[in-house]
Amino acid sequence: MQSDLSGGFAQAPQQAAQAFRACLEAMARPGQMQAITGAAPPAPLSPAAGAVLLTLVDQAVTLHLARSHDTPAIRNWVAFHCGAPLVSTERADFALGTWAALDPIERFAIGTPDYPDRSATLIVENAEFGPVNARLSGPGIAVTTPAPLPAIEAFAQNHAQFPLGVDFLLCSGAQVFGLPRSTEVEAL
Repeated sequence: MQSDLSGGFAQAPQQAAQAFRACLEAMARPGQMQAITGAAPPAPLSPAAGAVLLTLVDQAVTLHLARSHDTPAIRNWVAFHCGAPLVSTERADFALGTWAALDPIERFAIGTPDYPDRSATLIVENAEFGPVNARLSGPGIAVTTPAPLPAIEAFAQNHAQFPLGVDFLLCSGAQVFGLPRSTEVEAL
């Protein structure tokens, strides 16, 4: 049985650097799957989402756990490994959950015209990535790239607010891909 104290990076310097690189690549190349490993968090948290939390979330940022991931085991794991204060949606720097639990995304901070960087990053958990249903274009994409998204219209509306809006890291198993607010989304 896994304890709340286990499941972090076993070789923290190397695995944290590799996970950070995967997060950077995911946001720099929207829609391209990146392997991200090293974490063994409690269910229903995927290894990818666990590695993202271990890499990007600490006591200097706030985290919202959506109802799909607000369990005692995950709360304890986050408290021990990340130390991030848990907050409501409107105060969150990061939020974690399934798409259904995070939606509507309008509840999260989108930044301000003077400080667009004061927005939330949503870590969206997927049991598996579904079929490709969207075409992405914009910075970091040569022409277009296909992507499996849980809700095309919400991502398109988020992009329409650019430079405001939230950013996304979509996780499943040991894979992550990014969808920054600068990415244009169209249905296939």
